[in-house]
Amino acid sequence: MEQNMDAGWELHPIGGDTGQAYMAVRAQERVFLKRNSSPFLAALSGEGIAPKLMWTKRAGNGDVLTAQEWLNGRSLTTEEMNSMEVIDLLKEIHQSPNLLLMLQKIQGEEYTAQHFIEDYLVNLQSGLQSHRFLSEVLDYLKETLPLVLEAGKTVCHGDLDRRNFLLANDKLYLIDWEMVRLADPVSDLTMILTQYIPVHQWGEWLDMYGLQLSTNIYQRIEWYALMNCLNYIKKTHFEGRYLEMNEKILLVKSIYNNRIGKPTEE
Repeated sequence: MEQNMDAGWELHPIGGDTGQAYMAVRAQERVFLKRNSSPFLAALSGEGIAPKLMWTKRAGNGDVLTAQEWLNGRSLTTEEMNSMEVIDLLKEIHQSPNLLLMLQKIQGEEYTAQHFIEDYLVNLQSGLQSHRFLSEVLDYLKETLPLVLEAGKTVCHGDLDRRNFLLANDKLYLIDWEMVRLADPVSDLTMILTQYIPVHQWGEWLDMYGLQLSTNIYQRIEWYALMNCLNYIKKTHFEGRYLEMNEKILLVKSIYNNRIGKPTEE
């Protein structure tokens, strides 16, 4: 990375999954530097959803370096993910016609429920492939695909971990947009629900978001909640975080056993 920067910059790696983020310092100037960020970042910066974009530079090796305003802030806590500020920010993203138009120009293709299943199956660990209950849930998601395929698509972040919410100067930002996609907004909402909101509070949280629960919307919530849980189980299994994995399997069982259309026992 250093050889791709102008002289005088000092780079300090910032922890993260990608290993491509840095704090870059030169004299009194300090910026958040990232390699190969989403080209959508300019639109997000313009809307005030992501920190201000300072400059973009193409390096000699083809990498695109983006520098954003450095903000002294912090990630949200688990408890804060249940706040109205989070809901308002998601509504702003999902309901923005400008962001939707910009992402359609950049990306074009919609990310459907079928894509979620296909991505889950990529490099799925053998221990999960042979897990009878999780395989049953996956079969159910495949069978019920027609119930969710026709939903409208909006701008979705795709990685709504609490660490991607940055609170700085009393303003909430959303960062790390590498997984941005045109998708059913319910896929984003259930990512929050399955990680941070107790099940008995889901209805209240969705009501604050402004979602009116029809049968179709409830089916989509159920479908994407199960799908996001499977992806979380895959991630924690790969990372050896088995306690968290088993906790999520219990959530899957709760959702699956109370699903719409569950056969009644004689």
